[in-house]
Amino acid sequence: MTTVDQHRTTPEPPSGYAAARVRLLHGRSRTGPERRAALSSLTDDWLAALFGAAAGGRRGVSLVAVGGYGRGELSPRSDLDLLLLHDGGDPRRTAALADRLWYPVWDLGLALDHAVRTPAETRRAATDDLKVHLGLLDARHLAGDPDLSARVRTTALADWRNRAATRLPRLRELCAERAARHGELAHLLEPDLKEARGGLRDATVLAAVAASWLADAPRHGLDEARRRLLDTRDALHLVTGRATDRLALQEQDQVATALGLLDADALLRQVYEAARVLSYATETTWREVGRVVRARSARPRPRTLLGARRTAPDPARTPLAEGVVEHDGEAALARSARPERDPVLPLRAAAAAAQAGLPLSPHAVRHLARCAPALPVPWPAEAREQFVTLLGAGRPAVAVWEALEAGNLVTRLLPDWERVRCRPQRNAVHTWTVDRHLVETAVHAAALTRRVARPDLLLTAALLHDIGKGWPGDHAVTGATIARDTALRLGFAPADTEVLATLVRHHLLLVDTATRRDLDDPATVNTVARAVRSTGTLELLHALTEADALATGPAAWSAWRATLVADLVRRVAARLDGSAPASPAGPVEPTAEQERLAVEAHRTGGPVLALHAPQPPAARSGEPAQGPEPLGAELLVAVVDRPGVLPAVAGVLATHRLTVRTAELRTLTPPTAPAPADGAGGPVLLLEWRVAAEYGSLPQAERLRADLVRALDGSLDVGARLAERDAARPRRGVVAPPPRVTVAADASRRATVIEVRAQDAPGLLHRIGRELERAGVRVRSAHVSTLGASAVDAFYVSDPDGAPLAAERAADLARLLERALRG
Repeated sequence: MTTVDQHRTTPEPPSGYAAARVRLLHGRSRTGPERRAALSSLTDDWLAALFGAAAGGRRGVSLVAVGGYGRGELSPRSDLDLLLLHDGGDPRRTAALADRLWYPVWDLGLALDHAVRTPAETRRAATDDLKVHLGLLDARHLAGDPDLSARVRTTALADWRNRAATRLPRLRELCAERAARHGELAHLLEPDLKEARGGLRDATVLAAVAASWLADAPRHGLDEARRRLLDTRDALHLVTGRATDRLALQEQDQVATALGLLDADALLRQVYEAARVLSYATETTWREVGRVVRARSARPRPRTLLGARRTAPDPARTPLAEGVVEHDGEAALARSARPERDPVLPLRAAAAAAQAGLPLSPHAVRHLARCAPALPVPWPAEAREQFVTLLGAGRPAVAVWEALEAGNLVTRLLPDWERVRCRPQRNAVHTWTVDRHLVETAVHAAALTRRVARPDLLLTAALLHDIGKGWPGDHAVTGATIARDTALRLGFAPADTEVLATLVRHHLLLVDTATRRDLDDPATVNTVARAVRSTGTLELLHALTEADALATGPAAWSAWRATLVADLVRRVAARLDGSAPASPAGPVEPTAEQERLAVEAHRTGGPVLALHAPQPPAARSGEPAQGPEPLGAELLVAVVDRPGVLPAVAGVLATHRLTVRTAELRTLTPPTAPAPADGAGGPVLLLEWRVAAEYGSLPQAERLRADLVRALDGSLDVGARLAERDAARPRRGVVAPPPRVTVAADASRRATVIEVRAQDAPGLLHRIGRELERAGVRVRSAHVSTLGASAVDAFYVSDPDGAPLAAERAADLARLLERALRG
């Protein structure tokens, strides 16, 4: 027996809606705006029929679409935003009417956002809730009493305009809070198409600001940008079958195919381009709103005796540069400027705006884009000077650069920019798209210009160092060619052009070498010296390395990396200027604490360690922090050289849930060490670690040492304990690329260098060390680093007699280790 709800006595809904909806959504004859309009029209007819059957000719009621449905923009899984208006008559009849409307919608599985109100209640709700008011701005009559619907819409618009000076600042606050929660759509790998900054919600807000008559957005490209985001959301709904706005990684290829795009990268570039148009329009519009609101609150409007309003004086125009003035809080063109005769004016205006910390007027950008002629090639000296001045402005240069981008001026200045513009970087370490990363690198380089003799070359290299990522192949090699061509275009001298090409070609050299090579090996220093060839280029490359890492993301730079790079630069500089011989002077002298630990380990024959909790620089020196925070706690372990030390220590750390951020292993021979108690001699291994607790607090040093003693004497089976814990760990997360193990040929004459690149995981270093021990090789030094979720490690190994491995054995070892890590 079937139970029927007493409220659901309305006749069956018109029978063809569900089938027609499916045909419309999955047919290929209509897509984009046409399909959204058709779906809205089909839904209008269905709801109007439902209303007619349920209302039975009753007066004083109407059905109104609001929000996205009110705009006639239904995506496949969009909510139906509906308002049932009534004149306050019989509440039981109104409730019954609402049930007869809402239940058929729910029966079809459609999402419904509904309300039942009188016009007075609607007005009060809009006054109390800004989101309700925004939805009413798009109110559209569907069925019933049209006068009732029109009265509510007219009242909502009038109230919006009358209260714009107070409502818009609050709306701006809500937009800022939303952007802080969801991030910038133009830079996210898994963006929220609606809520992120530059998304569909901002497009709605721009329309609401325009409806206030207080300000309006730049219109160029706005409708197209909004259409692209809506089309992407439509495809996302159809691909997933869900009402989702988040463009997840696993669905991007399918969405791209549905939109007829080449791949997921092409999809993201299209989304990013649309988001930037909306973001720039949003920023410009809010700036105009603020200006108008301030003017209304600050300027009195006295009337003359005849009742005429006095005209407010024109804001002052303060000169900033030739043809550029500050006007009403923006850098604008002077009245005397002649863009059509001044090809340098776009760069001069941009440089002046950035140096003054002002936004570049959108009117000026449009005028320059329309009238300014192309710069001659090579550029005149003034153009190059203004370009460097813009880049050297630091953080204010970002907004100015975005303004130039909005006017398509950047690609006119730098044609190769087009290939990196809005290009995504599918690497968790990177925060920005390729083009924004280049600008951010220039921002960080601007803070380092006092360290170099040629800041112009540093800033230009910062902007160009990843320019090759728009082309196939090694981006550093390709980028060097593009940088050389661009430098000649900008008018740099041939010698400077070669320096720029060298900086771009080797922009990863210092950090890769410092973190993956033995700095005591003469081959390491000689390799870098041959690449840079001069101390001036080395100085620039050092600053570029730091700026690049800082602009990449928090995982790319640390006090440890800074120290290693600085040490490498010092050694290479000594090699280049002749103050040091080709062979190194010897290993770095141990600190007093390191020597004390080594002596104690040599004397006792057992492991000795020291664990220092991390402290910010300010806490150590009493002064404000000047550099990056340390990666974690410092752990020093000294133990007499014996087989199995590396896997034992790494395994003990893993059992204590300590994540290894960095690690260095080297050999010390204590010069004044007393004879060991057990008669065992030999060198001491010193292991320097940066570790962090996976969760909770750091373990006590005594516990670590006790477990290490047990691991070394075999009474603690570290491998079994880690395997047991790994088996209990739930399997989830993304599928990581397989590990890769290679032999770095010619990296050292004293040892064989094995490079390991793998997904970081608990116990990874223990597994690597165990396999190297099983292979019967000796680890002379190790250089371990973690970037985001990726481990990048280098091990200097030799045979038991201390000689490098034969080429065939080294290749076999690499294959063996790779198979073990894959398993």
